[in-house]
Amino acid sequence: MTCFYCKGEMEETTTTHVEEIGECVIVIKHVPCYKCKKCGEIAYTGSVIKRLEEITEQLEKSLTEVAIVNYSVA
Repeated sequence: MTCFYCKGEMEETTTTHVEEIGECVIVIKHVPCYKCKKCGEIAYTGSVIKRLEEITEQLEKSLTEVAIVNYSVA
């Protein structure tokens, strides 16, 4: 896979995804991704994006200020 921004080589790895929704901060650890070796840009597959949206929707309903979850367990 080639980086959209710098055309560098992307490698499969994991990352920590952080999202702010209103007053809630959601941290999802160990998210599968592709990361550019040159510029560090992160890219997700469609299935990972869908799962991140599902996790985020579930945590939004919990009305907590900060939520930290592991991608594979959530």
